[in-house]
Amino acid sequence: MNAKITVKNLVKNFKHLEVLKGIDIEIKEGEVVCVIGPSGGGKSTFLRCLNRLEEPTGGEIYIDGTKITDKKVDINKVRRNIGMVFQNFNLFAHLTVKKNIMLAPTDLKIMSNDEAEKKAMELLKRVGLEDKADAYPHQLSGGQQQRVAIARALAMNPDIMLFDEPTSALDPEMVGEVLVVMRELANAGMTMVVVTHEMGFARDVADRVVFIADGVIAEEGTPEEIFNNPKNQRTKDFLSCVL
Repeated sequence: MNAKITVKNLVKNFKHLEVLKGIDIEIKEGEVVCVIGPSGGGKSTFLRCLNRLEEPTGGEIYIDGTKITDKKVDINKVRRNIGMVFQNFNLFAHLTVKKNIMLAPTDLKIMSNDEAEKKAMELLKRVGLEDKADAYPHQLSGGQQQRVAIARALAMNPDIMLFDEPTSALDPEMVGEVLVVMRELANAGMTMVVVTHEMGFARDVADRVVFIADGVIAEEGTPEEIFNNPKNQRTKDFLSCVL
């Protein structure tokens, strides 16, 4: 399998605070990597560096062999290939569900209006919300809004999907409906990096679990290794609190 994402010695500082202290990881095509760890450990910062929503302080990031930490790279072009789903949905309140999904492909002239509309309806069907095409975000539950956000991220036909705690703003009964969509994506072979508190999802769906604490990868392995037989004391302490 080809490396889709390669990270070498990634460092990120916010003024005097060193949030990432040298992260090295390679993520293969079609791999689902779940990133777990304590709050403030650097998980979301790591994820946001992967599409340069946060500018790395040091180190190198390659996407499909392109060094995206090179200032000469057109990052917007790279981002077209990377879907991102945030904790708080980030839908446009003044646009219908369908228009939210159509916006990027039509704005960037990747699809005609008709093509984008057709794609939006296909994606809404995929996430089980085709009957909500003309609704506005405020008319939807949190779980429905997050499923629309996933559909919107998929509208650009990305190769990679990044999820930043996609269920942490949801009521417990809505978490499942979002995880179902994410499971289907994983089963379809999408390369996914998921920062999550949902240990059951990580255990069931991840090919690899990465435990980030204090700005470093403290441990990584298969779900079996990490959940059933963690080696690192920090991982053991964390899992004893959350499982």
